Amino acid sequence: MGARFSYQVKATDGMARTGVISTPRGEIRTPAFMPVGTAATVKAMMPESVRATGADILLGNTYHLMLRPTAERIASLGGLHKFMNWERPILTDSGGFQVMSLASLRKLTEEGVRFSSHIDGSKHMLSPERSMEIQKLLGSDIVMCFDECPALPADDAVVAASMRMSMRWAQRSRDAFGDRPGHALFGIMQGGVTKDLREESAVALRGIGFDGYAVGGLAVGEGQEAMFSVLDYAPGFLPEDKPRYLMGVGKPDDIVGAVERGIDMMDCVLPSRSGRTGQVWTRRGPVTIKNARHQNDPRPVDEACTCPACRNYSRAYLHHVFKSDEIIASMLMTWHNLHYYQELMQGLRDAIAAGRLAAFVAEFHAQRAMGDIEPL
Repeated sequence: MGARFSYQVKATDGMARTGVISTPRGEIRTPAFMPVGTAATVKAMMPESVRATGADILLGNTYHLMLRPTAERIASLGGLHKFMNWERPILTDSGGFQVMSLASLRKLTEEGVRFSSHIDGSKHMLSPERSMEIQKLLGSDIVMCFDECPALPADDAVVAASMRMSMRWAQRSRDAFGDRPGHALFGIMQGGVTKDLREESAVALRGIGFDGYAVGGLAVGEGQEAMFSVLDYAPGFLPEDKPRYLMGVGKPDDIVGAVERGIDMMDCVLPSRSGRTGQVWTRRGPVTIKNARHQNDPRPVDEACTCPACRNYSRAYLHHVFKSDEIIASMLMTWHNLHYYQELMQGLRDAIAAGRLAAFVAEFHAQRAMGDIEPL
């Protein structure tokens, strides 16, 4: 595994780019959507099934894995790739967002964050240095800096102070990461919805130097319009020759809008969580399978889809197994959703390469506007 991490832009269309991230564990085609394997599993899916949908990379979660089964245990068992039977690239987040959103009795200082586990109340400390140590123990290919992510809306002074601390933490993360050929460290831009703060953050990150750059602190309650207004300028503050990752996004129309604005990587629990809660995403928008109108419908969820759920099962069957609380409902609908998301990413990549992104996006919105068609 002597190869280094690299990124190459293959084509552009407006602000959008398509390219390839090369890692010792394989190539990642961009724009890329990363399914979320929070606790070393994409819920309701086998790893080979996730790969069959077209996913090149998965996301693992530092916060959840440090609590259970612990990074040290995973390292002793051969690392996260072996542990979860996924030999392709893995990106691990730093744990900062989950500490904000899940942990209790949180005490934030310059050193890091002391918190109590949401599982058993045990006490932990997460700092830039500890986050780097955990992610190294896991063996992840792309490591994220430890940062603080304030919930929006927030006062500018609060956002500014948080961002500046995150930039100090970014330097500490860089120092603790060291030189690890074949592994990459991404910095995370913060600054809320304020352009000057976003630029200040980007300047600080560029000064430190990273293998890729994330736009953090969005998709945390600010709404799509505010998110897109930030993405209209934020990617332009980041180096053109490095991947740009929008964290925690999102719905299909969020993804399309982000790609139009120059984003290369995204992740979200939405397709798998929706699959477990009875919502399937299609080219005509979301379909709520528990609704009574599906109980006698022999059609697949999406007649143009080639996933196993659409090839082999009717809406009536999915409605039945969901209402009956059968595990196969989560399996089939998650598979469909992940397949749809990866098909969308392939469509975006092909459209950018062909210089026809605007037409692809127009067709995407036109199909969604039609809505799910009722059976005859």
